Amino acid sequence: MSFQSRNGTRGARQPSGPLLRWGNKLMANRIRRKGAKGGKTLVLTTIGAKSGAERANPVAWFPGDGGSWLIVASAGGAPKNPAWYYNLAAHPDQVRIEVGGRTVDVTAEQLQGAERDKAWQQITAAAPGFGRYQEKTDRELPVIVLTAR
Repeated sequence: MSFQSRNGTRGARQPSGPLLRWGNKLMANRIRRKGAKGGKTLVLTTIGAKSGAERANPVAWFPGDGGSWLIVASAGGAPKNPAWYYNLAAHPDQVRIEVGGRTVDVTAEQLQGAERDKAWQQITAAAPGFGRYQEKTDRELPVIVLTAR
């Protein structure tokens, strides 16, 4: 399945800027050293769609089928997808995650239809904040499954 999530026309303010980059770097380094508080954040490393450079972002995850990981490209309910979504779309087979003290090469795939609906129900039951993000925007928040290679 391909990455096909369009940007919306309304939503929350898109997180961006040097403070966000600094905070993401700080959080990614903390996760690498000590693990995530509550254990449900991973470090997602992608290849830049335009730059070709590695990009690392802390992302909340949820357990998927067969030991996979589910993530949501929410951007806090912003009208546009986060930059890492486009990196996944450009290079879905050049992704790795750091979770639970280990590094895993993964393949990314966007869920569609009934698969997405099932995963979305699981995600919003575990973390209702994602439902509130969805209410802020008119785009459908992409749900991505990461499967070990």
